[in-house]
Amino acid sequence: MNLHPTAIGARLLTTSFASLALIAFVLASPASAAEGMLNVYMNHARVLKLDRAVSKVIIGNSDVADATVADAKTIVLTGRSFGTTNLVILDVDGNAIVDERILVSIDEGNTVRVFKQTIRSVLSCTPNCEEHATHKLTIAN
Repeated sequence: MNLHPTAIGARLLTTSFASLALIAFVLASPASAAEGMLNVYMNHARVLKLDRAVSKVIIGNSDVADATVADAKTIVLTGRSFGTTNLVILDVDGNAIVDERILVSIDEGNTVRVFKQTIRSVLSCTPNCEEHATHKLTIAN
């Protein structure tokens, strides 16, 4: 059997490019999924400056995030735990000034993930490593 090295090389090269494109898509997906959302790190605050006075602030799930009115046009949004929720801010006439989804996550730049069998731990290392969360992975049969 006589195989042509150039045909095999071209097929391998095509397969490699397809794999790289798939990896790039998968890596880009979380960022694109988070677009259009307010991003807040867990246990961090984010200041929202508004152009109108605030009358009412509504958080969908207060276990995930918290909002505090600092003054008539300033809201402080704080990430409480991992997850998503929504934020609605109304003016004195009841009109929505803000109606956004919120993503609360950890600062990935200083984290380490430790996997032990079915347990995953996330450590935040700034400067000492402290455990952020532990998740037990379940395997469906």
